[in-house]
Amino acid sequence: MTAQQLVSDIVPALHGIETGAKVLNWMEILRVSHLPIVAKDDEFVGLISDNDILDSNKTDERIDALSRSLMKPYVFNYQHIYDVIEVASRLKLTVIPVLNEDKKYLGVITLTDLLHNFSMLTAAHQSGSIVILNISEKDYSLSEISRIVEGNNAKILSAYVLRQSLTTDLEVTLKIDSLDPEAILQTFYRLNFNVKTFYSATEENNSIYQKRYDELITYLNL
Repeated sequence: MTAQQLVSDIVPALHGIETGAKVLNWMEILRVSHLPIVAKDDEFVGLISDNDILDSNKTDERIDALSRSLMKPYVFNYQHIYDVIEVASRLKLTVIPVLNEDKKYLGVITLTDLLHNFSMLTAAHQSGSIVILNISEKDYSLSEISRIVEGNNAKILSAYVLRQSLTTDLEVTLKIDSLDPEAILQTFYRLNFNVKTFYSATEENNSIYQKRYDELITYLNL
C-alpha cells in the first residue's frame, strides 16, 4: 500500500492568500491541525499548523507571511504506508503531504485515513485471536512459528516484532484466523515457547473490538 493510494480528496491546498482566521476555520471543520501551502506551479511550500497561526497573533493577515518559517515534511507517492506512519508519528502530524518524483504536490494523507488503512493492512477487522510470544533474538524463526500455527489448522493473518529494550528478546504479536487458539497455545507450551499473553477473540469480543475501533475513528473525526 503506497502513499499515492492513501491521498485524501477532501483536504484542500492553501495558496498563501488566505487569512489565518479562515485557515483556522477550515482546520476546525476538517478536524486537522495542519494544512499544506502550495504555489501555483504545484510546488510544496510547507505545512502550516494552528499553532503557527495562533503564535503569530495575526489571524486577520494573510498566511504567506509565515511561509518562510514553515516545516516541509513530505513523503513520495511511491513510499510504503510504513514510511508514512514513521513521518506522521515522528513529527506528530495530522496530515502528511505527498509529492511525486519531481517534488510536485499531489495531496495529503489524513491521520484518520492512515489509521483506517493500517487497520486493514494488519487484519484488524478480521475475526481471530491474538497471541504474543517472548522469544530470544537468536531463536526467532517466523517459519517455525508459522509451521506451528498451520499445523493446528490455522493461519497467521499478520505478525509484528518489537525489540525489547535492554535485552535481546523480541516480542512477537500474531493475529491468527482461529477464534479458539487453545490447540496452538498448547503446542507453543509443549515446545517451550514463552507465551506472554493471548486474547481469545470470540464473536462477542470481536464485536466489542470493532465497536472500540469505530469509537476511535469517531473520536479522531470530532
